[in-house]
Amino acid sequence: MLKRITVLGSVLLSTTLIACAQQPKIDFESYNPPSTLVVPENPVTRSKFPFVDVHNHQYRMGSGSLADIISNMDALNMKVMVNLSGGNGAELKQKVENARKQYPGRFIVFHNIDFGGIGTEGWSENAVKQLQEDYNNGARGLKVFKNLGFSVKDTRGNRVTVDDHRLDPIWKKCGELKIPVLIHTADPASFWEELTNENERLLELYTHPRRKRSNEDPAPWEVLIAEQHRMFKKHPGTTFIAAHFGWYPNNLKKLDSLLQVMPNVVVEFGAVIAELGRQPRSAHDFFLKYQDRILFGKDSWVPSEYATYFRVLETADEYFPYHKKYHAFWRMYGLDLPDEVLKKVYYKNALRIIPGIDASLFPR
Repeated sequence: MLKRITVLGSVLLSTTLIACAQQPKIDFESYNPPSTLVVPENPVTRSKFPFVDVHNHQYRMGSGSLADIISNMDALNMKVMVNLSGGNGAELKQKVENARKQYPGRFIVFHNIDFGGIGTEGWSENAVKQLQEDYNNGARGLKVFKNLGFSVKDTRGNRVTVDDHRLDPIWKKCGELKIPVLIHTADPASFWEELTNENERLLELYTHPRRKRSNEDPAPWEVLIAEQHRMFKKHPGTTFIAAHFGWYPNNLKKLDSLLQVMPNVVVEFGAVIAELGRQPRSAHDFFLKYQDRILFGKDSWVPSEYATYFRVLETADEYFPYHKKYHAFWRMYGLDLPDEVLKKVYYKNALRIIPGIDASLFPR
């Protein structure tokens, strides 16, 4: 009898293994089962208080109707959008004029540097002159893209570092004009790591292979970040907005130490809310400590994605999904920030740091 049971068990096990082997393989992104966790859910599609999005990109603002953008802004409770992709010269002037004509007070436009010809005689002076002209035409800040440090080269073919001395007059001028510099340097440090199963950004790098970097392409992550910090310290009279929490949203202790020694630096959390939402206690404490130095930023203009930001900031919800699995395969938790902190993050800090925002659009 024992022998028959053993044989029968072996047959059943073999049958089970064969059945499992015949099941179709499922990739990581497709495996997305609904959670069976039963907890309170408070999805938020409209912010509790009106807000300023300091990190947005509207490349075609210079012509055409802005009605659809405004409709989405109103639905989200976004009173002012900062368009960081203002360009310069005639392009910027056209964007400012089109926005003012259609919806006065609802848009702020930032100037962008034209790095072409850097290294030629008089380049720095001309860049400052263009900045002043764009300020006169309505620009209320300067946005620096990550091409500085990545791909910008001078006339000799050398990589232009973030702290290049030829850029110093531009940062100084921003301080004199009392306009902030929102700067994106480098990318998440994981983009420089090897493509192994231990790389937390592996899925994102597989789906977006052009984001992969190395110490030779263009330089080590630590070098790029150090260049940025040297530039911050060299210009204490200029306010810098470090985009994406300065790429330290996953190391708030380190960011804390940096903000202590660089009082002219504030941060915004565009595209890194997933990092904050997986460490609710640490992030909550950080927001309370630096409530006067954090700005609301989103980055890509996808109105439906703002709901994740609102829910992380405003609620105490547990274990809810992020909106891009390749970007964050983990779940979010709400920070449950106090109303006074929310008001600062949503609009009060932006009113203080970015000139030209219509304060009448917000509560006193």
